Amino acid sequence: MLKNASENYRKYYDRIVEKVRYIMPQFGDFALEPREMNPANILLNWHEAANEYLFGPHQISDGALRFIALATLLLQPPDRLPKIIVIDEPELGLHPQAIDLLGAMMATTGRHTQIIAATQSPRLLDSFNRENVIVAEWDKADNCSVFKRLDESELSQWLDEYSLSQLWEKNVLGGQP
Repeated sequence: MLKNASENYRKYYDRIVEKVRYIMPQFGDFALEPREMNPANILLNWHEAANEYLFGPHQISDGALRFIALATLLLQPPDRLPKIIVIDEPELGLHPQAIDLLGAMMATTGRHTQIIAATQSPRLLDSFNRENVIVAEWDKADNCSVFKRLDESELSQWLDEYSLSQLWEKNVLGGQP
């Protein structure tokens, strides 16, 4: 449970807990208490919804820990967000429904700060609009990366029938190894 929290920030904490519960229904709440030997450090302990048994961070899956970290980053108050967030393959270890929720959180947070995410997840790609996607490809001739925005005129007919992920998988967008 969050102690001594400013009421202004409580709704953001509650929103993080709500999203974690969506992905991990047995999650109750965090137990964020300062460590006895070093009060400046707080261990990420948590309770299940059904009981008050205290669990440590080693008793949760890597994917759940990753989601908690990403939710905490993306759902913090807008005035606390960095100017830019860079995330490499945020979908790793996440359940498909968690990837959908992550995409929605990234889209919402992207209204307040710039987010750059590198992904190989077709599912995460479908969380975004064409104008928010930049494809990176390796140019062998010039020995460098080339970045390109998706051209609306080139893709308009394709997007009538296919999703971005389908077009990526068909190599219409590029970005393939």
